[in-house]
Amino acid sequence: MLKEAVPSTAKAAFLGMRGGWEGSSGQVLRKPTTAWEFPWFGCHSLGMEMFVINAGSEREIDTAFATMDQHRAGALLVASDTFFFGRRDQLSSLAARHRIPAIYYLREFAQAGGLITYGNSVPDMYRQVGIYTGRILKGEKPADLPVQQSSKFDLVINLKTARTLGLTVPFGLLSAADEVIE
Repeated sequence: MLKEAVPSTAKAAFLGMRGGWEGSSGQVLRKPTTAWEFPWFGCHSLGMEMFVINAGSEREIDTAFATMDQHRAGALLVASDTFFFGRRDQLSSLAARHRIPAIYYLREFAQAGGLITYGNSVPDMYRQVGIYTGRILKGEKPADLPVQQSSKFDLVINLKTARTLGLTVPFGLLSAADEVIE
């Protein structure tokens, strides 16, 4: 989606949580060493280069954006992490200041000024939890319940941010959006 919104992007950054899925190696910047490290991004098939930046504090987030500037990142994908959720205003503000189009994982980021969000629908996840709770309260054993994954995803696009970045969001992406913030 980010490549569709910013087709000229050849290099993107992935902002991960220091000590999160990336590990606590202390690396601030690194390139994936194998294609399987980012199979869900599809960056290789889109002709994009992706590099990882880890941050674990507000100061490291500031440093991460300076690093993105140095490496001429044309786009940003922010990891889904509660640390980043709590700093969504900072992230959205820095992305705007550095003119880096970014995609996030929850609609609250777009409401805070982020360009695009695509992720699980939190209300749908709570609905699923309620269904499971009801089944357990009616006597079903938790071990007998099937593992389920959220199947509803929300796409939110902030057009005000797109205009600020000088982007024209393609009609196909806009028409697929669950919400468009003007």
